[in-house]
Amino acid sequence: MIVSGRNNVKEVLNIDNLKITKAILQDNFNEEKIINLINKKHIPIKYECKIKLDSIAKNNHQGVILLVEDYLYSSVEDIIKEKEKCTILILDHIEDPHNFGAIIRTVEASGIDGIIIPINRTVSVNETVMKTSVGTLYNVKIAQVHNITNTIKKLKENGFWIYGADMNGKNYQSINYPDKTCLIIGNEGKGLSRIVKEETDEIISIPMYGKVNSLNASVAAGVLAYGIIKK
Repeated sequence: MIVSGRNNVKEVLNIDNLKITKAILQDNFNEEKIINLINKKHIPIKYECKIKLDSIAKNNHQGVILLVEDYLYSSVEDIIKEKEKCTILILDHIEDPHNFGAIIRTVEASGIDGIIIPINRTVSVNETVMKTSVGTLYNVKIAQVHNITNTIKKLKENGFWIYGADMNGKNYQSINYPDKTCLIIGNEGKGLSRIVKEETDEIISIPMYGKVNSLNASVAAGVLAYGIIKK
């Protein structure tokens, strides 16, 4: 996987036991802190012109690129095992990598235990997700599943209460969330799919006091995540 951008690179260089095979720096790159971190980890450095870095990275690289091992997905069992208290986020076919990256950062910051995503018809971990998460990706457990509804049923068998985020639900602030909670965020345009909605125990909503009637998926995930953790 490619990691680019100074903030991303700094975060990744501070992760223990992450295999980084090469650092590619622009000819005039001179940020001493990053260079020192690279040298401290004995990572091979290759200097290239800006055009070459532009051809490697899809995002604004700011003169620095790392080649790191691909992200390793977890299993659902690994996320929930042996935990009396556990909060999980399911993403019901999120498509925008920027939303996914922002949600990953929120999950890491709030202390939520992990994310579950479907394998098909959804964004997966890629360079843009990595950059938007600002290096927090490798601190978050993400599981891929073939069927969200089957996964929800499995979570229920393990004592989880399932909340779906949608319009016209119960005010999220009014709920006393249990020790095992699963929050589901729907697709950016379509919201929760019908079959997923039918499997939820309760629909929750964020009160809207202005003229807009909905929030961006990553913003909604952040508000609700902290609402659940606070309870």
